[in-house]
Amino acid sequence: MIEIMRGTSVDVEGDGTVREDGSKYSYESMESLTDYLLKRTKHRPLIGVICGSGMGGLADMLEDKESFPYHEIPGFPTSTVAGHKGRLVFGVLKGVTTVCMQGRFHVYEGYSLWKCAMPVRVMKLIGVKTLIVTNAAGGLNPGFRVGDIMLIKDHINFPGFAGDNPLRGRNDERWGPRFPAINNAYDLQLRQLARKLAGELGLGEYIQEGVYAMVGGPSYETVSELRALRTLGADAVGMSTAHEVIAARHCGLRVFGLSLITNECVMDYDVQRSANHAEVLDTSNRRKSDLEKLITNLVANIRH
Repeated sequence: MIEIMRGTSVDVEGDGTVREDGSKYSYESMESLTDYLLKRTKHRPLIGVICGSGMGGLADMLEDKESFPYHEIPGFPTSTVAGHKGRLVFGVLKGVTTVCMQGRFHVYEGYSLWKCAMPVRVMKLIGVKTLIVTNAAGGLNPGFRVGDIMLIKDHINFPGFAGDNPLRGRNDERWGPRFPAINNAYDLQLRQLARKLAGELGLGEYIQEGVYAMVGGPSYETVSELRALRTLGADAVGMSTAHEVIAARHCGLRVFGLSLITNECVMDYDVQRSANHAEVLDTSNRRKSDLEKLITNLVANIRH
């Protein structure tokens, strides 16, 4: 066994493979990590934001910023995906103390689900009450257009169908119950507030509401997989978010989620067009200002 961080261990297999044990990433380890951050920032945020691909500009809008690159935070993974800067940024947004993850972690980068969701628990210990999660997603619903903003009302956690869940392992009741309910994960009042604010900002025509499907990636989905997802009721698909929301609800955080529809899923066998990450970043960049306006106004109107 090799000790990585207090309460965290890995097994090294005979072939050199490292297997992380999420159940040993303890509450005390999270407290230690949180103390490290709180000793280095004066901010005590009530709202946490996870910025999806190409949406990290929101963190740059914070006033009185204090930034921590992930590689400098003990026990934090590092982000390796284009469009994810890899910083935890504290500051003030529209008068509200906020912390932003400027880039998230994904299973396809080689991290376990529990580790991808770990920063949510750090936010909880820092004092965050509401989590806002954003992502770039492919549109499955034929009524959606590229550039639409989908308010997430529910998700389908496909890794969970295979037994891969961020809560897998020994449960610590200090975080939450062994079997948390996830049926109302995405707060109805926050969705209603976001829709109202979008109308006031002139964004009403771009607002959709639907179900987000999380898959593992990093390869994009086949035509048959996309058709199956649509049949099951998914309106958009991506490679993140569900595990973060599960961890957030487990520890009692209120959640609001949105997906920027960055590309139309190819669901016809005879089409040569294919999905690509450049298209995702391009759409994110074009809708950047609208997303920032919506989220900043939402932050300003959330009451705790």
